[in-house]
Amino acid sequence: MARFSLLVLLIMLAVLSGCSKLTTENYEKIKMGMDYGEVAGILGKPDSCSEALFAKSCIWGNEQKNITVNFVGDKTILFTSKNIR
Repeated sequence: MARFSLLVLLIMLAVLSGCSKLTTENYEKIKMGMDYGEVAGILGKPDSCSEALFAKSCIWGNEQKNITVNFVGDKTILFTSKNIR
């Protein structure tokens, strides 16, 4: 029974790792002027955001692999990616 549980866990991890929204295709969907809701609709909930006055910077992913989008007045003004495929 323990082997079956381990096998199920490994299969679930493999499936989940293949579901990442950090892809080149999704990055290319992001456009200047998109609002936060549109970007979140493409990439899902960000892993972190910071805000100052009317500016907001959100990161999807981690230090090794990420998409960063900067918003001013809820509109995309700058976006970058690191190690996405």
